[in-house]
Amino acid sequence: MMKLPAFRHQGLFIVLGIVLTAATCVFGQQPAPAQPAPAAPAAPGQQPAASDQKSDQKPEDSQEPAATFKVGVNVVQLFFNVKDKHGALIPNLTKEDFEIFEDGKQQTLKYFTAEANLPLTLGILIDTSGSQLRVLDMEKEVGGAFLKQILTDKDEAFVIDFNVDSDLVQDFTRDVRRLQNALNKVKINSGVSFGMGGPVPTSSQRGTVLYDAVYLSAHDMLAKEVGRKAMILLTDGEDEGSQLKIKDAIEASQKADAIVYVLLCADRGAYFSQGIAYSGESEMRKLTEATGGRVINVGNKFDKLREAFDQIAAELRSQYNIGYTPSNTKLDGSYRKLEIKNKQSYKIQARAGYYAGRSQD
Repeated sequence: MMKLPAFRHQGLFIVLGIVLTAATCVFGQQPAPAQPAPAAPAAPGQQPAASDQKSDQKPEDSQEPAATFKVGVNVVQLFFNVKDKHGALIPNLTKEDFEIFEDGKQQTLKYFTAEANLPLTLGILIDTSGSQLRVLDMEKEVGGAFLKQILTDKDEAFVIDFNVDSDLVQDFTRDVRRLQNALNKVKINSGVSFGMGGPVPTSSQRGTVLYDAVYLSAHDMLAKEVGRKAMILLTDGEDEGSQLKIKDAIEASQKADAIVYVLLCADRGAYFSQGIAYSGESEMRKLTEATGGRVINVGNKFDKLREAFDQIAAELRSQYNIGYTPSNTKLDGSYRKLEIKNKQSYKIQARAGYYAGRSQD
């Protein structure tokens, strides 16, 4: 059996292959570890019990996504954005403006609300492979400013860098300064060849474990959290050394209910000058479209990166949230396709589906 990748954290590996315990939590999830950590998650795509909620919500208001459902009831929760044909966010829509379909069958909405202040759990994944040498300083500066802009005292974030390995540079924290320091201390790895213009991507490079990093971020970090979750990848989108495939990264992200944004920071001239084809964008679009995020091309332009972060901040703070109890009550681990329809034919930016949690593992 293939050995799964692991984080390196202060010289220690956090191995993914944790032995399942005999006890199971609600919806068939593993119990939380016996240490200071986030509470055990509900099954992917489903609303946690009231005791697991991190935000201050109103249990009696059906318009709020509070724990209004008894333990043991499947609830699928979905965060999404609505945009017009020009890409502008559309506010002030109501429950009556939407219909939700699971595997083509219309579902009955249990709650609907516009979410602006729910706690956010955010993962910043920064590519430190050789191909990023010319854009890394820009990513550090703008990424740090973004964290200061978007994070409130209710939010938390972590930082991972990846090149030939995946490193958890900063664990969950609400301290923006720690997050900024983590970004500032990441460095380019040495697994590159040096050409006339400096380090460039080459076919002999040891690898860039992008897909592994996304999987680990989703599976080891975000799957343990509840509520709004997102990943932001600063990368050229090229994966050369992962043990896992893009489909594994997508599945883990969907199971963690994590929205994935990719900021393509690619110095494409470095590729073309060496006669190397650039192909990272197509796989990144698969990842973002499946999870309700999107790809934003910034190249090596400071202003474009700053604008991209501003757009993400606006989207994360302008989400709608709906919940429903699936008519298909089986907890069989199967993938269910989701579709939200809007009566005004606005564009819906939402994840493509979810995995129904198993009742027993």
